Amino acid sequence: MKIKAAILSAMGASRPYSRSKPLSIATIDLDPPGPGEVLVQIRAAGLCHSDLSVINGDRPRVMPMALGHEAAGTVQDVGEGVGDLERGDHVVLVFVPSCGRCNPCSEGRPALCEPGAAANAAGTLLSGARRIRQSGQPIHHHLGCSAFAEYATVSRRSLVKVDPDLPFDVAALFGCAVLTGVGAVVNTARVRLGASVAVVGLGGVGLASLLAARAAGARHLLAVDVSADKRALATSLGASHVFDAGRSDTVEAIKQTTAGGVDTAIEMAGSVAALELAYRITRRGGTTVTAGLPPPHATWALSPVNLVGEERTIKGCYIGTCVPSRDVPRYIELYQRGLLPVDKLMSARLKLEEINLGFDRLHDGAAVRQVVVFD
Repeated sequence: MKIKAAILSAMGASRPYSRSKPLSIATIDLDPPGPGEVLVQIRAAGLCHSDLSVINGDRPRVMPMALGHEAAGTVQDVGEGVGDLERGDHVVLVFVPSCGRCNPCSEGRPALCEPGAAANAAGTLLSGARRIRQSGQPIHHHLGCSAFAEYATVSRRSLVKVDPDLPFDVAALFGCAVLTGVGAVVNTARVRLGASVAVVGLGGVGLASLLAARAAGARHLLAVDVSADKRALATSLGASHVFDAGRSDTVEAIKQTTAGGVDTAIEMAGSVAALELAYRITRRGGTTVTAGLPPPHATWALSPVNLVGEERTIKGCYIGTCVPSRDVPRYIELYQRGLLPVDKLMSARLKLEEINLGFDRLHDGAAVRQVVVFD
């Protein structure tokens, strides 16, 4: 079938993207679902820093590629062997398909699925297939989703069925921002009632972490970012204290506020400087969680003496250490009960043709979560 999609042919375009247009809106060919695959009509897709990191080359991917990984839509057709979804079902796309058989999957850690990671690196679906073509030439899939498009063929293992009453633009956020941000708090850090928590980096994922820490009963809830607008939004979402990450006295101010540092610091900015800050504001015996994904070449100097002498814990977090089939429905229910108001993270709704402008706003820090909506 012929569909419209946003195609990235080369990384590293100059800014502003609204002028250089790294993402071209093209009519391409989409193949029907093969065995174990599903055709989804995309109804909403969020703009995420993981997409931006491919556009600017911070996270290299095979080219050309149809971008987009945070999305929701409706099932249109299913391939052979898919018996638990049918046409009309509402689904959220998850950007690591889980095979269910490798060691991480068998240990209950599907976010670390080895075949899923290999397929994502190769730009294919979990089966190894590519279902997108342009002028007869194959196009790579972005994280098994390629959701900046009218339709997507994806692995069944990239989908979670969700409540049809949930608006599509809100549902899309649960595929990445909410799954990662909330999971970092409840799965990775395991924040306890009465804990002190700091979130460094207040994009969509970071603010989802802040909402989760509030719902978990954090006693002190600190929000740290260079953007005054994002700090103000964090205050409206329940932060007890906000700090400017750009100030030289921020670490000392946080330590004074929290009597030595926070129990848990969660870094969501994707920079070494942010991770360093998060580590320095973590108290003795505390835990620093990082999910920000700086460029692959970035390194961080850590003092082993400090790590040992203060019994620190540093934990990586990928997709919120999630089990998607378990966590997505749970987080949606918490949203519906008013405990995770993630709809307040929505900055704008865009048309597909406005996507380059949207990535300018994301790069400039002028938006939290923008969503491309397909009417």
